[in-house]
Amino acid sequence: MPDWSYHGIFKPLLSKLPPTVSREFIHRGMSTIASLPFGIGSHIINFLGREESSTYLKKDIDRIVFSNPVGLSGKIDPLLSGTKAFTNLGFGFLEIGPVTVSETDIFTSPIVDKNKQKIYFPSIAESIGLEKTIKKLKKVRQKQPVFIRLTGTKDELVSMLQALDSYADAFIIESHLPDLVSETTKPIYLATSKVNDEIMKSPYTGIVLEHADNFASFIEEINNLRKNGYPNTIITSGGIFEPEQALQLLDAGANLVMLSDGYVFAGPGLTKRINEALVDRLEMSIPPQAGWFSYWLFGLFIMLGGMLAFLFSITTIILPYDESFLNMERQALWAFNERIMLFMAHDRMTLAGTMISGGIVYMQLAKYGVKRGLRWAKQAIDIAAIIGFLGILAFIGYGYFDWLHLIFWIVLLPFYIDGFRKTRGIRGTPSSKNRRNNKTFKRGIYGQLAFVLLGFSFVLGGIIISIIGVTSIFVPTDLLYICMTPEMMKDFNENLLPVLAHDRAGFGSALLSVGLLVLTMSLWGYQQGNRWVWWTYLVGGLPAFYAGIYIHFAIGYTTFIHLLPAYFALGLFLIGLVLSYRFLTKQK
Repeated sequence: MPDWSYHGIFKPLLSKLPPTVSREFIHRGMSTIASLPFGIGSHIINFLGREESSTYLKKDIDRIVFSNPVGLSGKIDPLLSGTKAFTNLGFGFLEIGPVTVSETDIFTSPIVDKNKQKIYFPSIAESIGLEKTIKKLKKVRQKQPVFIRLTGTKDELVSMLQALDSYADAFIIESHLPDLVSETTKPIYLATSKVNDEIMKSPYTGIVLEHADNFASFIEEINNLRKNGYPNTIITSGGIFEPEQALQLLDAGANLVMLSDGYVFAGPGLTKRINEALVDRLEMSIPPQAGWFSYWLFGLFIMLGGMLAFLFSITTIILPYDESFLNMERQALWAFNERIMLFMAHDRMTLAGTMISGGIVYMQLAKYGVKRGLRWAKQAIDIAAIIGFLGILAFIGYGYFDWLHLIFWIVLLPFYIDGFRKTRGIRGTPSSKNRRNNKTFKRGIYGQLAFVLLGFSFVLGGIIISIIGVTSIFVPTDLLYICMTPEMMKDFNENLLPVLAHDRAGFGSALLSVGLLVLTMSLWGYQQGNRWVWWTYLVGGLPAFYAGIYIHFAIGYTTFIHLLPAYFALGLFLIGLVLSYRFLTKQK
């Protein structure tokens, strides 16, 4: 669940429910999605949240490989209801538990203090017991290391170590029992809030340092451990509410960090933000990715094609091959019903504006994304381009396919194929300047929500318009504007409806493709400091909105209900630009 949906939609609603109710609702909901067959759930989660780790963040600690140093505390999911979802949310490792031999019958619910931004977890831990824990773990496909926290008597701990050995990459215990180290070959870490000399000299693989109330003291404790020569692994639990705090803990000497209550208040995007901040600090110099220029040329030709279509829409409107198919000159159409020609100009100008906008976005993604080796930018181009190419089938489906579209398709295809082929090995992940949960970040979340909704709106609108284009062709307001029924137009010229359907389907296909560009860029490329993303929204959006709204007033087709979707989209566009400006353009 990305931050734009968590803070913008779910958190305001769930905060009104009791803590355990809201927790289980959201965990079970996410796990239900993650459990969809054939990997569909994982793909949905990845599409919406884009949780991936840079190879530069990989760590090998205590013979365990971590994709990144950020883990999740078991306190967040004591009943393991969200474990399937959490395996897809970009964590470098997961803590399970604390696990007890028997299921906990009586426990107190966590207390959430919104003013202090703190969760007081119960002293008697919630636990589903050993047997149910094993059943849950059997159903989970482990994508990262799993640390299992155990609590109980020494004999109980020994029995649980044996029972859970095949499911755990490491164990965490809460009691100082050095003899347990000999009971398993897996690493054992001792959970403690204070380290003394006895613990310093103990045989544990490392410690899990629990955060109390003071973050400065937390940092000081880690610094002192390293200054006093503590050589083993230090894992911190809690205390992180923003990326900067995670960076400070790692700089002080922690090897791994676990999120707990800060994950709830900051939002599930905190993991991603920390990883992006870690990549940003590397300040790597990456050579230009081969193939980016082919993608850029692909966008350039789409933009030029849109400009050419715009020119036709304000001059001749229809072209010689249209006249040939209709077996009629444009003057005859003007004489029959001038509103048919104006309606065609309306469809063709909106298509032209959409193509110009799409071309600009393609070019920006190629230059500032693919060129820098960002995998998400390549995938955004590929998704939109493939859908755009398939849109050609919509033209054929209604009986009219013009040769100009075929030539345009043939010109574009080699550039796209060359770009696709040369960028197949691209693996770069995004970085971000974001470090704090300040006003700029909070406003930026709602700006992202506006752009995500805008992308979804374009995608939905493109699908609906394409379907209308290959079925009924017109909506009721279209017929009111033209002042004719489809039957009357068909009686006049039986090829007129296929031409109008061709225009409608073409615009729908283009809008769907551009909608996917806006959506994927909003979901995957929205990181603080990405100035180019904000300018892509602005410069890329203006042609489509200008052409789409201007032409309606130019031809007198101003029915409010017909223009309402355009007004709604324009509102989202302006809100997104305003709320995201500082977040995307602010470098520090």
